[in-house]
Amino acid sequence: QVQLVESGGGLGQAGGSLRLSCAASGSIFSIVTMGWYRQAPGKQRELVARITRGGDTNYVDSVKGRFTISRDNAKNTVYLQMNSLQPDDTAVYYCNVDYYRTGSYWGQGTQVTVSS
Repeated sequence: QVQLVESGGGLGQAGGSLRLSCAASGSIFSIVTMGWYRQAPGKQRELVARITRGGDTNYVDSVKGRFTISRDNAKNTVYLQMNSLQPDDTAVYYCNVDYYRTGSYWGQGTQVTVSS
């Protein structure tokens, strides 16, 4: 059974930094893509950043230059380094992992709140 364990959310200040982690376990298949999504109150869930197994990345425009996604394939872990935080970054952040053959899985979500 696939498990995604997220950590690192919490309260940050505008201009500050937070780092999210998501560790995946429970599957014999390889992970293809790992990513972070977020959902703010009253808004739809949106892709924040995604990284392929080979390290190719893409970001939503609003976080380019401020957030960096990375992964450790040996640990099946994905990270999101969030710098220059803004109040608009306040949301629940969800880890998403795509496994070869078995599909997509979601973490339980971690709250990020940025105070001005």
